[in-house]
Amino acid sequence: MSLEVYERDMTRCSRCSYCKFVPHVKWKNYETAAVCPSISRYHFHSWSAGGKMITGLALLRGRIEYSDTLMDIVYQCCMDGACDVSCKNQRDLEPLEMMLSLRAKMVEDGQLHPAHMFAIDGLKKEDNMLQQKKADRGRWAEGLDVKDLTKEKADVLFHAGCRLSFDEALWDISRGAIKILKKAGVDVGIMGKDEACCGGRAYEMGYQGELTKYAEHNLDVWKNAGVKTVVTSCAECYQAFKVLYDKIGKKPTVKILHITEFIEQLIEEGKLKLDNEVPMTVTYHDPCHLGRLAEPWIHWEGEEKKVMGQMIVHDPPKTYRRGANGVYDAPRNVLKSIPGLKLVEMDRIREYAWCCGAGGGVIDAYPDFAQWTAAERLKEAENTGADAIVTACSWCERNFLDTVKENGNSIQVLDIIQLVQKAMV
Repeated sequence: MSLEVYERDMTRCSRCSYCKFVPHVKWKNYETAAVCPSISRYHFHSWSAGGKMITGLALLRGRIEYSDTLMDIVYQCCMDGACDVSCKNQRDLEPLEMMLSLRAKMVEDGQLHPAHMFAIDGLKKEDNMLQQKKADRGRWAEGLDVKDLTKEKADVLFHAGCRLSFDEALWDISRGAIKILKKAGVDVGIMGKDEACCGGRAYEMGYQGELTKYAEHNLDVWKNAGVKTVVTSCAECYQAFKVLYDKIGKKPTVKILHITEFIEQLIEEGKLKLDNEVPMTVTYHDPCHLGRLAEPWIHWEGEEKKVMGQMIVHDPPKTYRRGANGVYDAPRNVLKSIPGLKLVEMDRIREYAWCCGAGGGVIDAYPDFAQWTAAERLKEAENTGADAIVTACSWCERNFLDTVKENGNSIQVLDIIQLVQKAMV
């Protein structure tokens, strides 16, 4: 939607600062539980969601012009949605949607971040966000006995995603996912070099047309392949397929599952046995795109709603509201199914989890900020006494691994798939 659609939300922002913190909570390790990496890193109101509300309104009404500072304010943001969750406890505004529209306006007006231009150029040329050759996309699966869905049929499509397709250090995760599914007797296949990006990261950078392009492409591919279920181990792909495609009117007709949801289902059905002990203490990091950004969207057509004790007609007249069905329990249930494994929780979890720092194009444009954010999360994980921080998102894993290497943290970084493999008979 255009930025104008959110003008009333921008004017209704009361500068309450709920977008900066976890509401009503004070924990032993935090005087106030910060939830927004941007404001926590840059310490100026403009970098918060409320500050971007003011900025967007000023730009919309011609009070400010584009500048390098404005570029930083808009793009030094992980787009993790924590501010949106906190805001809805107090004002029930749409800061995340406003910020997406603000980025789209920046792109439309030719205010392009150079690092994002480089990534988008690679996407347009090679259909991936890592500037790698499209022809190499299926190399991660070499040697695996898995169906090629461009040549044969299967009920389930495993979509690896850009990061797991090209980041060789993480190939054991995508390969492990296939081994787990085949062990459980799943009729699974892959698209190999014909797999394409989901379009989600480009959308968050402000290139909204790319989401439509790849939604249409992927829906056509899935239809032609005749698959019934699409499974991915990439949290960003999951969010794009299940949430963003629906948002733009391209809702898939196939079932969309994250690998943790599918593994949980296979365990419950007795198709996957986890009998080997894994004697470790781990803490789980909720990926933003699997938790709070993976909640389903529903249309809301300008109905009256009580806000702060007053009846109002919500503006904009047509928007999307998130429910409360993010993927929080499935990963934890899988971890609890592993013999010998002890799960301990960090303070900020589920809808108030601290972001890893890799989202919203930050890892591309501001890698120092991305690693600062990851370091904060790793410190929180180490405070639990865990041997490893475990997550279910390849982008989180890449940023954590880079930060551990840079800072010398002792804590391990693992994917749930790696632990499930250890526990399989």
